[in-house]
Amino acid sequence: MNIGLLGTGTWGMALARMLCLNGNDVTCWSALPEEIDQLRTQRKHKNLPGVAIPQKIRFTENIEEACENKEIMVFAVPSVYVRSTAAAAAPFIADGQLIVDVAKGIEPDTLLTMTGVIEDVLEKHGNRHDLKLVALSGPTHAEEVSRDIPTAIVAASRDKAAAETVQNVFTNDCMRVYTHHDVLGVELCGAVKNVMALAAGISSGLGFGDNTKAALITRGMAEIARLGLKMGCDVHTFAGLAGIGDLIVTATSVHSRNNRCGQLIGSGMTPDEAVKQVGMVVEGINALPATMKLSRAYGVEMPIAEAVNNVVFQGSDPREMVMDLMKREKRAEND
Repeated sequence: MNIGLLGTGTWGMALARMLCLNGNDVTCWSALPEEIDQLRTQRKHKNLPGVAIPQKIRFTENIEEACENKEIMVFAVPSVYVRSTAAAAAPFIADGQLIVDVAKGIEPDTLLTMTGVIEDVLEKHGNRHDLKLVALSGPTHAEEVSRDIPTAIVAASRDKAAAETVQNVFTNDCMRVYTHHDVLGVELCGAVKNVMALAAGISSGLGFGDNTKAALITRGMAEIARLGLKMGCDVHTFAGLAGIGDLIVTATSVHSRNNRCGQLIGSGMTPDEAVKQVGMVVEGINALPATMKLSRAYGVEMPIAEAVNNVVFQGSDPREMVMDLMKREKRAEND
């Protein structure tokens, strides 16, 4: 297929490489001309050491070239840039376009997930209709996908045929794609799990052990599920690849920016210092404002997310937040 990919970060380039090796014609765009020039000439990404980018992948600074006459469009920019990227692409995207979003986040002002943001921009402002939107999400670190390490992911869409098309195009010997109908649940998990991964990282930075991390992962998923069920999501989503699968890898992997950022905060850095040290986008911090708004809007108690928010935005002491969580009122696990 002829595929346009917007965004040349690690995940975008890992997917572009995979799609090209699957036999597709891939054109990549970035808003950063120097990044496009470097990728075009050197065929390497600075954050994917040892990974060769196929010569067949085309790079462009012209978003029109990346969007026009494409059978599939992939949005692979950080969540905070999805709206502006969709607005820039809108004049060049056709009615009925199949769009795959791989960014994970919730817009704090509108509380829309990323496919919701794209749909809002293209249908209302771009006047595009009958869009086929697919959220592609799961436990998929770019560092491993770019090295052909076996991985599984979920393609979620209200349009079953669109999800199956993405399944067929993205599947190969190293990538197994499952389809899913619960778009909101898949995207909610993808955004809020980053907050819980920050919590797990903070606990490691404080010197706590695997027991603490396991508790934060499981209780964190309980918080996400409580919120998701109030929002009308499918209960089974939270036990799947986009739910607990993605949370496990993000809260434990050496490749996880959120886990690393949390570790640095727990070890004494300020959140700003930690993000600077990580050197890449930390989506958990971006997701916190929307997570707190959703928690309050739906009347769902999310003490771990609240604690992380207090540490990141209120300057609370991480160790005190952990102790506060441990001293909460006793309750049954399934309440």
